[in-house]
Amino acid sequence: MQAEVDPDQQPGAREAIRTALVDQASLVRALGSGRRRGHDQPQYQRVELRYVDLKGHRHLQITEYDERQAHTRNLAAGPDAAKAVDELLDVPYGSWHLETTTETLRLRYTKKGKELLHRQEDGREQETGHDRVKQRALDPDAPFLIELGISDHLGRVKPSRQSKYKQIDEFCKLLAPALDEAVAAGRIATGRPLQVVDLGCGNAYLTLAAYHLLTEAGHDVRMTGIDRNPQARTRNTRRVEALGWQDHLRFVDATIEDAELDVRPDVVLALHACDTATDDALARAVWWEAPLVLAAPCCHHDIQKQLKSVSPPAPYALMTRYGIVRERFADVLTDSLRAAVLRQVGYRVEVVQFVDSQHTPRNLLLRAARTGAKPTPELESEYRTLIDEWHVTPRLAQLVLPGDREVRS
Repeated sequence: MQAEVDPDQQPGAREAIRTALVDQASLVRALGSGRRRGHDQPQYQRVELRYVDLKGHRHLQITEYDERQAHTRNLAAGPDAAKAVDELLDVPYGSWHLETTTETLRLRYTKKGKELLHRQEDGREQETGHDRVKQRALDPDAPFLIELGISDHLGRVKPSRQSKYKQIDEFCKLLAPALDEAVAAGRIATGRPLQVVDLGCGNAYLTLAAYHLLTEAGHDVRMTGIDRNPQARTRNTRRVEALGWQDHLRFVDATIEDAELDVRPDVVLALHACDTATDDALARAVWWEAPLVLAAPCCHHDIQKQLKSVSPPAPYALMTRYGIVRERFADVLTDSLRAAVLRQVGYRVEVVQFVDSQHTPRNLLLRAARTGAKPTPELESEYRTLIDEWHVTPRLAQLVLPGDREVRS
C-alpha cells in the first residue's frame, strides 16, 4: 500500500522522518542526499544512518561522504543520537530515503520548499552487527549479478570479478544521490516513468545495475541500452528476459550519435565509451536536454594526437616532451575541456573519482546536472584562452557549441 502525504492537509512530514530515525528498534537504513532548492550545498554530498551494536550497547552510526572519503561516527542511542538527528534534519538535503522493518519512507522538497512524504509498506530485516560488510549500493546476491556471472549461485562475488563489481557498485553510489537531488530540485518530474538511456552499453553491466538500483529505490523505470554489437544485444536481451525485465528494459541497434528515443531521457549514462564516443554521448545528452548525465570516459586519443603536432605554451613545453607525461596530461586536459563545454551549455558539472585506480585506471566520472544557466563572460574567456594557447579543438565543442558546431545531417 502506498500513500503520498500532502503537508498542507496532513502536516508532520519532518516529524515522521525524525520518529523513524530515532527508533533504534526499527530503522534499517537512512540516506540523506542532494541539495534543497534555494539553499547552499551541504558540506557532505550524502549521509547514511543505521544502528549498530557496540560492546553490547546500541549506537547510531552516522557516515557522511565527501568526494574523497567517508567520515563515520557512532553515538549512543538516546539523547546524543536524537540531538544528532535533529542537526542532520536541519542540513538542507533535498531528499531523505528511509527503510524500516515495516515500511519505506521518502521525503522530498518541492521547488517552493514544501515537504512531500511518500510511504510504502515494505519491511526489511534490521542488521546491527558492527562488523557488517562495508556499505554497498548493490547486494552481491542481486539476481542480475548472478545472471551476469559477477556473483556465484550463492550470491557471493567471484574473486575474478571483484574489480568489475566494485566499478558498477561505486558508479551506482554516485548515481543514486545525483538522481535524488535532480528530483528534489524539480529537474526530473515525478508521477511518470523515469526515462534512462545507457549509450554504448556493451555487455550492459551498468544498464542492468542502474535498472535494479532505481527500481529498488521505488522508481518506475523505462531503460534503453544503445549499442551496435549484435552479439551483445542478443546476449543482453536474453539476460533481461531471464530476469523478467523485458517489459521495461530494451536494447536498440544504433550508434551513439544516431540514437533516437520515443521519449527524451531524464538520465543519460555512458561508462567507458572509448575516446570521442564519450563526446558523442555527452552531445546526445545536451541535444536531448537531459536533466542528469553521468559519464566515465575511457581513452583520450583525440587530444593526445593533437598535442603531438602543436607547440605548447612556452612555460609548459616539458609537459608534452615525454610521451607518458603527454598522455596523462591529455587525459586531464580532455576532461577539463569537456566540463568547461558542458558548463557553457547550461550544466553544472562535477569531475570526481568514482572508484580506486586499483580497479580501473579510467576512474574519473563527469556528473552533470542541467540548470539552464547562461555562461558567464569569464567562463567563456577562460575556455577560449585555454584552447587557443594549447592549439586544440575539443570534439565536444564541435558538436554542441554554436561557434564550433559541425553541420549535422
